[in-house]
Amino acid sequence: MASLSTPLISLPRHPNSSSPSFSTDLRLSSHPALSLIDQCTSIKQLKQVHAQMLRTGALFDPYSASKLITASALSSFSSLDYARQVFDQIPQPNVYTWNTLIRAYASSSDPAESILIFLEMLDHCSECPDKYTYPFAIKAASELRALQVGRGFHGMAIKASLGSDIYILNSLVHFYGSCGDLDLARRVFVKTPKKDVVSWNSMITVFAQGNCPQEALELFKEMEAENVKPNDVTMVSVLSACAKKVDLEFGRWVCSHIQRNEIKENLTLNNAMLDMYVKCGSVEDAKRLFDRMPEKDIVSWTTMLDGYAQLGNYEEAWRVFAAMPSQDIAAWNVLISSYEQSGKPKEALAVFNELQKSKSPKPDEVTLVSTLAACAQLGAIDLGGWIHVYIKKQVMKLNCHLTTSLIDMYAKCGDLDKALEVFNSVERRDVFVWSAMIAGLAMHGQGRDALEFFSKMLEAKVKPNAVTFTNVLCACSHTGLVDEGRTFFYQMEPVYGILPGIKHYACMVDILGRSGNLDEAVELIEKMPIPPTASVWGALLGACKLHGNVVLAEKACSHLLELDPRNHGAYVLLSNIYAETGKWDEVSGLRKHMRDAGIKKEPGCSSIEVNGSVHEFLVGDNSHPLCKEIYSKLDEMALRLKSNGYVPNKSHLLQFVEEEDMKDHALILHSEKLAIAFGLISLSPSQPIQVVKNLRVCGDCHSVAKIISKLYDREILLRDRYRFHHFRDGHCSCNDYW
Repeated sequence: MASLSTPLISLPRHPNSSSPSFSTDLRLSSHPALSLIDQCTSIKQLKQVHAQMLRTGALFDPYSASKLITASALSSFSSLDYARQVFDQIPQPNVYTWNTLIRAYASSSDPAESILIFLEMLDHCSECPDKYTYPFAIKAASELRALQVGRGFHGMAIKASLGSDIYILNSLVHFYGSCGDLDLARRVFVKTPKKDVVSWNSMITVFAQGNCPQEALELFKEMEAENVKPNDVTMVSVLSACAKKVDLEFGRWVCSHIQRNEIKENLTLNNAMLDMYVKCGSVEDAKRLFDRMPEKDIVSWTTMLDGYAQLGNYEEAWRVFAAMPSQDIAAWNVLISSYEQSGKPKEALAVFNELQKSKSPKPDEVTLVSTLAACAQLGAIDLGGWIHVYIKKQVMKLNCHLTTSLIDMYAKCGDLDKALEVFNSVERRDVFVWSAMIAGLAMHGQGRDALEFFSKMLEAKVKPNAVTFTNVLCACSHTGLVDEGRTFFYQMEPVYGILPGIKHYACMVDILGRSGNLDEAVELIEKMPIPPTASVWGALLGACKLHGNVVLAEKACSHLLELDPRNHGAYVLLSNIYAETGKWDEVSGLRKHMRDAGIKKEPGCSSIEVNGSVHEFLVGDNSHPLCKEIYSKLDEMALRLKSNGYVPNKSHLLQFVEEEDMKDHALILHSEKLAIAFGLISLSPSQPIQVVKNLRVCGDCHSVAKIISKLYDREILLRDRYRFHHFRDGHCSCNDYW
């Protein structure tokens, strides 16, 4: 049976012994029940010994009782429920017994019970809590992040003249760090009179886990200067700090330091080194370490898998995945999330489907959040809705992470009502839930409603963050709320304490530029306290296209290309501005420059979900199995459009095309139109046609979608890179302001 090899809590005295040591009482040490407890390997055996102790009266001996409690609460086969039942049978538990139960619950899934038992101890134990009681009670407070409770324990320890005890002080450092109060943790550490290695480890860990990696590394250097010998626990935290700081050079030095000082390498330490190498981008170093590791667990394999996946080396990532002794949900999550975050949502959903087929392991919160994000990218509302139903069936708690993901998915898939339904179904809404709902309303052109939600958020005493203001400003931009946008932008720092960042400046330039206030937009850029980035100049360039300002467009494009010489979007926007003003020589010159520099325009891609399957179309695509039917529908659309007075907007052609009929043909082959045609032949009249475009929808496609919605009496939802367009009966929700 596993037992305490080095007890951290005080051992009880036998009431009949005059000596503080129980080992001198031969009658007790030779009690048959004690040796039987040591031989137990299961709860069933322990219960048999318990029954014998009840018959012989040994349970009423404090030492024997504490021995039974220790086995039932802390052994490898422990049962806290059973331990509590045993505890309740003991007439007068001693301090050791109370400490054992407090310790067990502090490390359990219910640390609050540890604190309740501590309070019971104050009422019912004839002895006061000792220097071993407080570390366990403080640990329970740490697990609960209960700052006021832990501070109460701190005060009680000081009143009990235990304020300078090293074990209590080390526990307090960890506790304050867990609660996020790094200043108090540091103050306790500094006031610790004789710091041991655990003291240093506790403070270094607090800094490493509290997103202060530089402070953690500096403290480690200070520890070295004080000639305190680090151990494996020290190095795990130092490696974690290196990983967070992405300091490969110092991380390599730490690894060599471990070998030079003969710090014993174990699995945990090797995994920490592996994690550092991967997070610092050196999969080669990680692979060398991985190959020589004498022992590997699922964490080791998953870390290597993550390393290759984050680099986009999926061939090697799949090789590692296939070689894993077992694939737990963390391994599946690595693949799904890396595909989703690298802009490969179809691949992410394919991995999720494979996970479903395998039937083991079960998806967890991380799986669902990543998969919902992939659904949001693709507009795959069928699968997203299925995941929502799955969450309900599995009775999974709809926490803020899942709530935010569901709102984002429904909003980006075009079902704003469903997003609002999710929002209204939850009681707890953090800043990210509110921000997601504001973003959803903004992208659907409901700017006034978005600002109303922002007001409700403030009424609910939820403090907005930088993301919230990005979404609020986007809402103003999409709806032409210029005065409101100005107000919010200039209130950010003085009213809400949030310094405007580059995204906020880009939004504000967009608000001003889109509304025709180009001079004010330029003035804002010139007065920015931070250097304008490509996104800021891009916003100005986009505004120049809307208002046909060629001179300012050339200036904005020049600045943009200085910062990002291979930005194909800048060339496309300027080319379109030239095309709209008939400057075809300039268009040809830009196209030639792009060819010579090897810069390719991002191909327009539109996707549509039909019966749970996502279909993608490129411009002029003829690879779809229903290609003939799609192009037949396109021809029909073109005839009906022409008979209803539609005239193609040829300014949306990127290159000069001499023949007029070829211009018309080039426009009709845009990916949005192909997706809409496929929707018309594949979806019932009652179903909306939902199309997702990777780029900004062109003006001609926007005009066509409006007319098609009336001609075919269909609802069309078109999501481009920036927002949603709801087409119905010849009108768009954006009111042609996008």
